[in-house]
Amino acid sequence: MPSDSTHDLTLEAGVLHGQFSSSLSPVLTIASGDTVRYHRLPDVAWGLEKHNAEGGPRRKVEPRTPPRDDGPCLAGPIRVEGAAPGDVLAVHIDTLVPGPWGWTLAGEMDFFNAALNRRLEVAEGPPTILRWVLEEEIATDQRGHRAAVRPMLGTIGVCPAGEGWQSGWTPRRTGGNLDAAVLTEGSVLYLPVEVEGALVSVGDGHAVQGHGESSGTGIECMTEEAKLRYVVRPDLKLDAPRAETPRGWVAFGVGDTLDDASTMALRGMLRWLTEAYDLPRKEALALASVCVDLEVTQLVNGVRGLHAVLSTATRERLFGAET
Repeated sequence: MPSDSTHDLTLEAGVLHGQFSSSLSPVLTIASGDTVRYHRLPDVAWGLEKHNAEGGPRRKVEPRTPPRDDGPCLAGPIRVEGAAPGDVLAVHIDTLVPGPWGWTLAGEMDFFNAALNRRLEVAEGPPTILRWVLEEEIATDQRGHRAAVRPMLGTIGVCPAGEGWQSGWTPRRTGGNLDAAVLTEGSVLYLPVEVEGALVSVGDGHAVQGHGESSGTGIECMTEEAKLRYVVRPDLKLDAPRAETPRGWVAFGVGDTLDDASTMALRGMLRWLTEAYDLPRKEALALASVCVDLEVTQLVNGVRGLHAVLSTATRERLFGAET
């Protein structure tokens, strides 16, 4: 019988890392069905305090050890007992509470988004930074712009197979830095497992992010609390991430181009439709062309991300309410 215990994880240097590796020792071992409650997860840049108006340095997690910590700030890895290669790990996103501040950069000419910035005719030089105050459901920056808060974690991933260190910035078939704005509270993300114990890591809190994450950042923030429940699903077989969200079914794709990413996302959605409703593949594709929305997930993580969405209301019109 699955467990239902809750484990508290206080985020400090010993339980944080920046890259995936199957050789990393788990910071926690849990049973399938257990919940992990993460407390005060630093922002993606390892930040522990907000950017100040004067632009000086801010307090970050120290010390950090390369190459382990070269990458985004991630909590983990957590070993889930019973998870084996070929299984699926279901990540139930039960609670996401952002901290009181956030920030957005635009015009930062780093490796990932320099080419896009040049195409957008963004001038070189110091980036623009918006500093946000987060109060309940509204974020307000120093210039008075307001945005509705819709928290998400940019990174939820299980460790990919392979030797050595693997970038924490890259989205893969095992999840990782998907930067998917659709993965809000109430979502369940399904990830193919490639290593024993799954070795799941999370991080990169956002108060809100637009699809595409055009500048390379959303409202980046620390996460005051996140509650995630992990369930091993040996009954499912997947080769790409998918999710059930408050909006509907979502199938994810990543690739060197948006063509590659859209192919992966559509394959995932067609597989879902054919298996769930016993449809011929061509009929599933015809229905997808009518009712499935393709949206850019992100453009800035070295590979492109795209997701296919079938809303719950549309699916119920097509096939009737769930039984």
